[in-house]
Amino acid sequence: MTKMKFKMSKKPGIPKGTRDFSPIEVSKRNYIFSIIKSNFEKFGFQPIETPTFENSETLMGKYGEEGDRLIFKILNSGDYLSKANDEFLANKDSLKLTTQISEKALRYDLTVPFARYVVMHQNEIEFPFKRYQIQPVWRADRPQKGRFREFYQCDADVVGSNSLWQEVELVQLYDSVFTELGLKGTTIKINNRKILSGIAEVIGASDKLIDFTVALDKLDKIGEDGVKNEMLEKGISGEAISKVQPLFNFTGTISEKIEKLALLLSSSQEGMKGVEELQFICENVTEIGLQSANLELDVTLARGLNYYTGAIFEVAAPEGVAMGSIGGGGRYDDLTGIFGLKNMSGVGISFGLDRIALVIEELNLFPETVTATSKAMFLNFGDSEAKYAMKAVTKLRQNGVKVEMYPDKAKIGKQFQHADKRGIQFAVLVGEEEIKNEKFTIKNLTTGEQESLSYEDLLKKLN
Repeated sequence: MTKMKFKMSKKPGIPKGTRDFSPIEVSKRNYIFSIIKSNFEKFGFQPIETPTFENSETLMGKYGEEGDRLIFKILNSGDYLSKANDEFLANKDSLKLTTQISEKALRYDLTVPFARYVVMHQNEIEFPFKRYQIQPVWRADRPQKGRFREFYQCDADVVGSNSLWQEVELVQLYDSVFTELGLKGTTIKINNRKILSGIAEVIGASDKLIDFTVALDKLDKIGEDGVKNEMLEKGISGEAISKVQPLFNFTGTISEKIEKLALLLSSSQEGMKGVEELQFICENVTEIGLQSANLELDVTLARGLNYYTGAIFEVAAPEGVAMGSIGGGGRYDDLTGIFGLKNMSGVGISFGLDRIALVIEELNLFPETVTATSKAMFLNFGDSEAKYAMKAVTKLRQNGVKVEMYPDKAKIGKQFQHADKRGIQFAVLVGEEEIKNEKFTIKNLTTGEQESLSYEDLLKKLN
């Protein structure tokens, strides 16, 4: 008889920048999702979902050259090279070839698909439209700590309204979510794109707005001298830099900071519009009050400058936790213009799920119930005992109790061990004696105590 040779299979793996999540990790993430979702709905936001992949033309060209490079393209099905241009193939011209062999791509974020959704469904949407979306996105980025190629975004946006009450509500929404998650003491930083444009105008550096704000945004990292040097390197004059000297030591209450900005920007129409907007938002948030978050006016905040046109938000974790921003957003005046629908203003915020999970973990704020498994496990002594047990299991489940039965008639020690490893609190034993007396023996696996109970008392115990 010949021996069969089996080729050893290669150890399986997952793509770089992706993750498997254990039952405990999924439970913790679901806990965060449920709190974010319930608050979105409490504030009147409605859920939508868009496809995992979009037509390439929907995504390409919307995120700049860098974004285009990071979009995952999907090869056309079938013989995708059959329609490819021979010249492009011969020259290995990947850019021109991609458009011929790939017509679809994985979504890069939730914002562009949302803009596409609004344009496609504009006749059935009731504006202002408050939507939330919690779905995964994909980026062909270089994986590193805290940066993945597949991750969830949790967004809430309002489109079709210019009202600044929307910004006030979004600050309250952040406060409500983080308070419920136990993250008290988060700092919601606010600024306004018009303020930054106004400052650049006043110092005569409007043409250098991006360079100016990118440098200013680094103040907490490289300090005043570092920022000034970077501005000089970018061609901003020493005279212009001296005019913004007050920004380097910008202290005081929110109202004091607004007064300073009004003085600094008195000659800039756009800058003063930004001051008015900030004043409205900050005064109303302060008057109505927040539960546990702090609102801070930060003139160096400049996230997504090419994108935002009004208020800009960023949320910092509670003091003492070394973590980047755990949320951000802002006002944009022309979300749907990329698809031909003009003058559709919107404002939105997002939550950084992965970072929020890390902060809650570090502060040990996950409730024990989040990762709770079955409350009890019925041991299996044989078919007749299992049938009696399964009838009780079914009734308990119908009463909302999480219970299960060990499926095999294995050694009792092994069954106890399994329940212990799973973190199950109670074991329920059913033998001939229990069946005869219509009872159940329940054992607390933490204390070792056990007692004999009727079904009604067992239900009370497990509830």
